[in-house]
Amino acid sequence: MTAATTASPTSTAPTPGQVWTRARGILAVVLILVVAGITFAVVRSGTNHGQLDPRSADPKGSRAVAELLKARGISVTVATTLDEATAATGPDTTLLVTGPNLLTRSQQLRLDATASASAGRTLLIAPGPGATARLAPGVRAEPHHAVRALAPSCELPAARLAGTADMGGTRYTTQDPAAVTCYPTAGLPSLIVLPTGSGGDTVILGSPGFLHNERLDQQGNASLALQLLGSRPHLVWYLPSLADPSATTDDDFPGGGNEEQSEDGTRDDAADGSSFLDLVPSGWLWGTLQLALAAVLAAVWRARRLGPLVTERLPVAVRASESAEGRSLLYRKANARDRAADALRAATRTRIAPLAGVPVRDAHTPDVLLTAVSARVNAPDHDLTTLLFGTAPSTDAALVLLADQLDALEREVRTS
Repeated sequence: MTAATTASPTSTAPTPGQVWTRARGILAVVLILVVAGITFAVVRSGTNHGQLDPRSADPKGSRAVAELLKARGISVTVATTLDEATAATGPDTTLLVTGPNLLTRSQQLRLDATASASAGRTLLIAPGPGATARLAPGVRAEPHHAVRALAPSCELPAARLAGTADMGGTRYTTQDPAAVTCYPTAGLPSLIVLPTGSGGDTVILGSPGFLHNERLDQQGNASLALQLLGSRPHLVWYLPSLADPSATTDDDFPGGGNEEQSEDGTRDDAADGSSFLDLVPSGWLWGTLQLALAAVLAAVWRARRLGPLVTERLPVAVRASESAEGRSLLYRKANARDRAADALRAATRTRIAPLAGVPVRDAHTPDVLLTAVSARVNAPDHDLTTLLFGTAPSTDAALVLLADQLDALEREVRTS
């Protein structure tokens, strides 16, 4: 009987209708925010571009430097595939590679062969260890350092004319005596110029910060950018992409700086500074931020919907009769006859157990309590079992009758 009572559904649990009523407001707000975020991302996806994109006017874009180059007569061509980038290279061309770490090993080797034979200038933005080893042999990438205003500290004409610039980021070392190293931080340069055998050169930059729209007018960033990118009449602005068909021509993984290939053909992991967030479109980041803000606002709204807390001097004396009456009214409002009956029976068993010579720990054990009580009262065993351990009453009248019977049983035990 006790098991049956325990298995019965709790009448105070909210019904599905109540749950839906409470949650539909929040669900509607979340749905509106999701639809608005998706719409916002779709609308912006056609006009916005990523970091270092010469078409982007965002703070991290590079439209400002591209417009300055065009005003000086430099043609700027945007390439999004390796085929477009290699086809446009030549002795009168500067090739800017904004994401060398996104290229696979075969793409990097192909780009290095084309750039070395072109007799032009190649600029690599923050290549990692793997990309540096293949695109600039003899140069080694070192740990990342903070980007800040640095003095050139070298004889490179472009750097000396520009003066202090926002450099740093990935630092490099080289043993090539013909290399020119500039903008050192903690003893290691963040700009290296390597001459190539064909008459061109390769420029390695540790940070793209000086090319961003938000920093172009600071320090000597504009001068350094114009001199490095405008040394030839044509500029090819290569934006590597994981969607490039040439990336699937071999079995290498995207992000060529992330794996090294040893002599036996196995790959060794190597960190090249790139992260997962660099591959996430800005629209999704903004959408996530909006959803997080909406969640915080919803939490504040739900927390304040009942009004501010009311301070009350403690302790507060509440009479037992008022407490019992209030609890009974709550049970009645929730139709919790099962819980009310359990409370009445448990309290009665606890009070009559010591009177019948039963330890309190055994007050709720039917075999022990019923044997002791039946020896003191004139009532059949089955009536005592139903009274002390029975099922929940089905009506309010039955609950009142149960309370009266329990009260009468307790009086009889006390006077026996």
